[in-house]
Amino acid sequence: MERGESSGLSEAEKAAVRMAETMTRDARAVDDELFSELRRHFDEGQLVELAAVIGLFNYFNRFNDFFQMEPTPPGDR
Repeated sequence: MERGESSGLSEAEKAAVRMAETMTRDARAVDDELFSELRRHFDEGQLVELAAVIGLFNYFNRFNDFFQMEPTPPGDR
């Protein structure tokens, strides 16, 4: 996320974005500091859901990239 784009987000949302960015680059790079920040905002179940959604969309992106798929423009079927 570019600077300034997160200005309207809550602290919890900013932590979730940091989690998504970190997991996308290297899931093992979620360090104790980030995990502690996440635990201030989310319970264990919510963190499981966040990790699942982040992982699922990373999968979708990699799958689509492999097949060089482009999104269908709105109105086209």
